[in-house]
Amino acid sequence: MENYTMEGRTYRYYGQEAPLYPFGYGLSYTTFQYRDLVLSPPALPICANLSVSVVLANAGQRDGEEVVQLYLRWEQSSVPVPRWQLVAFRRVALPAGRETKLSFQVTAEQRAVWAQDWRLEPGAITLFAGGQQPDQQTRAPSEVLSTRFTVTGAARPLRGC
Repeated sequence: MENYTMEGRTYRYYGQEAPLYPFGYGLSYTTFQYRDLVLSPPALPICANLSVSVVLANAGQRDGEEVVQLYLRWEQSSVPVPRWQLVAFRRVALPAGRETKLSFQVTAEQRAVWAQDWRLEPGAITLFAGGQQPDQQTRAPSEVLSTRFTVTGAARPLRGC
C-alpha cells in the first residue's frame, strides 16, 4: 500500500458523498429537542480546553434514549482535516416531557491536527451538538445546533502545551 491517506475510505473524508449508515443512525419512538448550546470561553487560548453545555429535552410522549454527539469542523487548516471530527458523545435516557443539561469538555488534544506531529492551530472552529452528524439527511428528524469559537495564539506542537 502506497497511499496512506484516509480520503475516500472513511465517513470523515468522503467529500460530498454521504455514508450509507452514518454514526448515530437509527430511529426513535420519541422526539428530542436541543437548545441553549453554550461555549466557554468563546475565544480560547491555543492550549486551553473548551467547556460545552447543551440542554436536551424529550418532547415526545414516550421515554427514550438519545445519543448526543459533538463534532468539530475546522474552518481553515494548514493541513487536510476531516469534514468534521467526532469529539464526544453520550447516551442519555430521558423520560417523556423531561429535560437535562449536559456538560462536555473539548480538550486541546481533540483540536490537534496532524502535520508530521500533532499541532494546535489558531483560527475559527465550528462546534456541532445534536443527535446526528452535521448535514445528515434522515427520515427521523434530529436537530443539530452549531456555534463557532475562535482559537487564539501562535500555532505550536501539542506536546508544547
